[in-house]
Amino acid sequence: MTTMRMATERQGGAAGAQGAAGATVKTALLAGPALMAGYGVVRLVGRAVGEYGPGVWWTTAHLLFLAGALAFVPVFLGLRRLAGERGVKRVAFEVAAWTGLLGTVAVVVQVVIDLAAGFLAADKQAMSEMFRRVQDVPGVMPLVYTVVPVLFWLGLLALVTLLAFLRRDLVRAWAPVLVLAGTVLMAVSLDLLPTGALCLGVALLPVRRGFSA
Repeated sequence: MTTMRMATERQGGAAGAQGAAGATVKTALLAGPALMAGYGVVRLVGRAVGEYGPGVWWTTAHLLFLAGALAFVPVFLGLRRLAGERGVKRVAFEVAAWTGLLGTVAVVVQVVIDLAAGFLAADKQAMSEMFRRVQDVPGVMPLVYTVVPVLFWLGLLALVTLLAFLRRDLVRAWAPVLVLAGTVLMAVSLDLLPTGALCLGVALLPVRRGFSA
């Protein structure tokens, strides 16, 4: 009887952990794009009032983006779990997820540098000089600014595309198109970041059904 009760408790604990993990992913699927859109909106407002540099607008915007980037960690891990495949397909999901996570690290480092410069610099000129010094360090540009951060978007697009083929009950055929469109919009101009983030949010919204609350 004791053994059966212990087994039941373990099963209940595992189910509870899965439920908590599912709830985290469901929240992150909404929060990630929303927080990134928030960054874009605050940035636009700060630029409109002419005070987007070291100060409240800069710090608030980058804190929102930092939170948004971190929210995609459970998203990548959750999308990977949805695969439910073994063999080559499973490897493809693993590669896509870890590619996205590697890109997330670079994005987070970039935002932290922006926040540090905002706190330390007295004005925009001083902040630009700090960025120049950081970017002049060998290896920093490709690792933090130009190459590795792109893996975030590539990993997300790859995961959504794979799921569009293998989990059509959760990911619609148009979802990869929206993710690509959102990524391109953000790459064209940061002024389009709210619209790009909205594209991501719409693409990921139906995926929430795949996770238990």
